[in-house]
Amino acid sequence: MFVDAGYLFAQGSLLLSGRKVKRSEIDLDEGKAILILTNLASEIARVPLLRVYWYDGSSYSPTLQQQKIADLPGVKLRLGLVNSSGEQKGVDSLIITDMIELARNRAMSDALLLSGDEDLRVCVEQAQEFGVRVHLLGIEPARGNQSPYLLREADTTHELKRDTLISFMSVKPEVREIPANPDNEGNVVDSAQVDSADYLEAAKEVALSVSPEDAPVIVSEFHSTGCIPADIDRPLLAIAGRILGVNLEPWQKRALRSRLIFHIERAIEEEKSNQVQQVGN
Repeated sequence: MFVDAGYLFAQGSLLLSGRKVKRSEIDLDEGKAILILTNLASEIARVPLLRVYWYDGSSYSPTLQQQKIADLPGVKLRLGLVNSSGEQKGVDSLIITDMIELARNRAMSDALLLSGDEDLRVCVEQAQEFGVRVHLLGIEPARGNQSPYLLREADTTHELKRDTLISFMSVKPEVREIPANPDNEGNVVDSAQVDSADYLEAAKEVALSVSPEDAPVIVSEFHSTGCIPADIDRPLLAIAGRILGVNLEPWQKRALRSRLIFHIERAIEEEKSNQVQQVGN
């Protein structure tokens, strides 16, 4: 199964909310998504599933969501690039290469493709030349968001309905960046402001939203790369900007991220302590 995550999120959010939204505004239950998609693939193709290939873009390091997907059994994460304009580059070529190679090596008899991009028609045609049946899956209404040429090339076509989509995806309220106060624009916050209780509250607030399962992953990623997943970092900076009413300088962002990790690590230790006490009782 080949999943174009860009198509899934763009058309999925449009179906659920009536508009295309930023990736940070979408909640995805990764495990449930893979389970539902693999079950659907088995129903359509009626053959054992080899694996799920999940294609997405990344500017720097994988996001927390992408890391979760990569850790799921039977899933292979393939990442292209996201340029400064937010456009994915190289994702189509990854799908094309993988589908053709698997077909050439007779590693599959059927392929389920979740995408709408006309550029993928070439891999559909070549896979079919190797005897592979290609099933195209689209987001409702597929006829309105998939290339008609791609639809015609597929052996069978199917739609992912809203009732199914909503079981593993939802659109959350948008977290908006707060513009700087014009009176303070360009100003640098002094160290007293950075260490204020209000400023620290931003890190505390975001740390509280991190689940116990995600916390160790975020801490490990930060200590090994110095980065925080974008879906955590964006709300952190937005809340801090609202509290301070100024543009954050790079060193202030670094300080804020360090504070966040401090609070997450403390929460991890508290969780461990609680577990020890429960065992003792």
